[in-house]
Amino acid sequence: MNKSSFYFASLIIVFVYGMVSERYKLFPSQELRFMISQARLVIGEVNGNNDWFYVDAPNRKEVPIYKAEEVAKGLTLITGLSDDYQLNMKIINFKGEVHHQWLLDWYKIWPDATHIPKHLVPKGKPGTHIHGSKLLDNGDILFNFENLGLVRLDMCGNTVFKLAYPTHHSIHEADDGTFWIPGQIYHQTPLADYPNYKVPFKDDTVVQVSQDGEITTEISIMEILRKNNYEGLMYLSTLKSRDTTVTGDIFHLNDVEIFPSSMEEGIFKHGDIMVSLRNINTVFVFDPKTLKIRYLTTGKFVRQHDPDFIDGNTISVYDNNHVAENGFEKNHSKIVVISASKNKIITYAGDQKSHRFYSNIMGKHQWLDNGNLLILESMNGRVLELNKQKQLVWSYNNLIADEGVVGIMEGAYRLSKQFDETFIKTKLKQCQ
Repeated sequence: MNKSSFYFASLIIVFVYGMVSERYKLFPSQELRFMISQARLVIGEVNGNNDWFYVDAPNRKEVPIYKAEEVAKGLTLITGLSDDYQLNMKIINFKGEVHHQWLLDWYKIWPDATHIPKHLVPKGKPGTHIHGSKLLDNGDILFNFENLGLVRLDMCGNTVFKLAYPTHHSIHEADDGTFWIPGQIYHQTPLADYPNYKVPFKDDTVVQVSQDGEITTEISIMEILRKNNYEGLMYLSTLKSRDTTVTGDIFHLNDVEIFPSSMEEGIFKHGDIMVSLRNINTVFVFDPKTLKIRYLTTGKFVRQHDPDFIDGNTISVYDNNHVAENGFEKNHSKIVVISASKNKIITYAGDQKSHRFYSNIMGKHQWLDNGNLLILESMNGRVLELNKQKQLVWSYNNLIADEGVVGIMEGAYRLSKQFDETFIKTKLKQCQ
């Protein structure tokens, strides 16, 4: 056989094996998909190609107000993307008028970041996005540069602290004033106690951070699951029939919340921690002192976000319900309510045709003081407020300069009455 024939035959064999490996999930199909996905992310950042940050919305040209008298009182904190790939947090009223905003430029806030591996260093605007944010009692803001670090700024935009740890997704303030935030550890070498965990892989962590930016507690999700004999969930993301090997983003922790002392205990106890693991469709509640899991539910939702405590026996969950490629046209997300004591689930919102919402990733919800429900439709750049009768009483669209286009929103939170116009004006005078 001459060289040309040999090369041609080899090419045919490689091509056929490639099709077979993809069809039956053989080596190296999983590894190639992971490499390709990461390459696309890097190429997108280098070229500034972040088109997923913006969505066409030709029918949304103004802020619609439906029933202003039924809207829960208070200003709203919005976290999202505005013109020219600009990250911002802003405080708005129900008319959409901005009372104050922070422009958050990764390159200005963290120009000397040395804690990030070179291949993860942002390249091109906006560099990253803000996922997880909170307005503190003194007017400071705390937020995550997604997977890159935690930052606290005052009302004037001055840096209070920066925590060089890969925080992400959410920030929850506990009764004692500390913050609980999702984190992660990347493992480049195998761990003897975790067979079939193929490097590189990520262990999600739950971290407790003090008011001045120091980590006081770090809890491993892998350790919690193993200690509670949930090894089956630890290998749920495997793609092979005869091999339980897992790698990469195994769980995708996307929320941490503490059961507050203001609620009466039931199955859940004061100080318990609830976490959401998107990639294995699981939410569980555990005791941070003993790591004992008090309650766990899997498979009642699809790639969920933002579970919230309702009472000592009940939680609500943002069910992204990501099961259709074409999204809103064929699918809708839901807010579901789950009784841990009765093991029952109901759909509270999302199945009403008049105001369906859909976000294939991200998304949050908030129960308001008057019984209304605030829903963030992140990937469509919209916030909805429903009254107790599940009627739409308010919405906000994150419109940008280009007519008929909205920017994605990672956060929308109705503020308590202490954060009124007087509070903001007083704080801003101190900046002058």
